[in-house]
Amino acid sequence: MTTRIDATAPASRDAPLVLDFVRLRPGARVPARQTPAATGYDLHACIDAPVEVGELPVRIPCGIAVAAPEGADVQVRPRSGLSARGVLAVFGTIDADYRGELMVTLYRLPGAEPLTVRDGDRIAQLVVSRTAAVAWREVAALEDTARGAGGHGSTGLG
Repeated sequence: MTTRIDATAPASRDAPLVLDFVRLRPGARVPARQTPAATGYDLHACIDAPVEVGELPVRIPCGIAVAAPEGADVQVRPRSGLSARGVLAVFGTIDADYRGELMVTLYRLPGAEPLTVRDGDRIAQLVVSRTAAVAWREVAALEDTARGAGGHGSTGLG
């Protein structure tokens, strides 16, 4: 079953987006927020045997596939607790037409303590938002701002 947003109906910013999902593996868990104010839904490893995360990327299956409705932006993001330990998840976008298993790519920074992922471990988070339609317009020059072209730390590190 696929959920679609009716483009002719007025969009309510308060109405929840519905993501249909299927469990592809026994024991797969539904992504869940750990606190009521959390924006990320934790993704859990769904694996038969422990996986050692090294400096080379390794893909960890989550055991589910989702059908994101058109108009939804579904992103896989790192968990801050793992990142603080030097284990990073690669950002990823789940497009509305993708129907494969959710996979999280993890790797360990050089010098970080070894990490073994086990079945059920929280390995990343899924953040869902609404997309905005964009019309690209080429112009001769961009409007000046106080920041200008400053980027990559130009506003300070703290």
